[in-house]
Amino acid sequence: MRVQVGDGRLFFDVEGAKLVPDGPRMRERPTLLLLHGGPGGDHTTFKPEMSELIDVAQVVYLEHRSQGRSDRTGPERWNLAAWADDVVAFCEALEIEHPVVMGTSFGGMAAMAYATRHPEHPGKLILCSTAARWRMERVFAEFERLGGPEARAIAESYWKDPTPEHAAVYLKVCMPLYTRNRDGGEKMGRVKWNIDVATHFAGGEQRTMNMLAALSRIRCPTLVLAGEDDPVTPISESEDIVAALPEGLVRFERFPNAGHGVVTDAPRRAIEVIREFVASQA
Repeated sequence: MRVQVGDGRLFFDVEGAKLVPDGPRMRERPTLLLLHGGPGGDHTTFKPEMSELIDVAQVVYLEHRSQGRSDRTGPERWNLAAWADDVVAFCEALEIEHPVVMGTSFGGMAAMAYATRHPEHPGKLILCSTAARWRMERVFAEFERLGGPEARAIAESYWKDPTPEHAAVYLKVCMPLYTRNRDGGEKMGRVKWNIDVATHFAGGEQRTMNMLAALSRIRCPTLVLAGEDDPVTPISESEDIVAALPEGLVRFERFPNAGHGVVTDAPRRAIEVIREFVASQA
């Protein structure tokens, strides 16, 4: 399904009912709005694991502007501010109020931009395997720890010069280090990519962004999930996010033996933590 948001249509998918029978009344479930990674990817990496949450929420999968199955629009709107504002406009179009917004990887960056630009809009926030400020030296050190000097060299080549040629080698050598779960590779194989968005962001805003100071604006309960063996958004980045969020609003869950995207590497624990957070009254 697609809905018009600004100058383009955004693709989305929905699982689970918003209203469910509860004796003599209908009970409303929260909407869990999922923002995928990439950039340039699509929502399919969330499936099938996130489908399990339909017992506590209506799950909505959104594909960002110019990514996945959404319409391609001009690169002047390939930035965090536009992707963040799209979340609000999408919710207005579908009449979604105070969603629980979960962003993974790049989706977490968009989620932080959204929650800091529109602090009264989200009901809750979940940030998974992401970074508010991306520091290449931390990334290169993690790739070397997990994959040796070759992985570090290839990561340096791509992130310092994100050409399609460097991206192809990076996808072959470095992407397998993202996850400890063999199914992770199968997931990446079914993603509908827009590599132009990926290289545009990697060569531009990703290098300069720093949302740490802005995180103090967030007003909703926030869950942070991070794998201890994540090469591309190292767990130190999540530690910085937790330190920057308002005290009393944040819950931090670390996942040993998990890489980039804890729902793939530790699905049982990750889903249970997310389910409890979504269903809680806090």
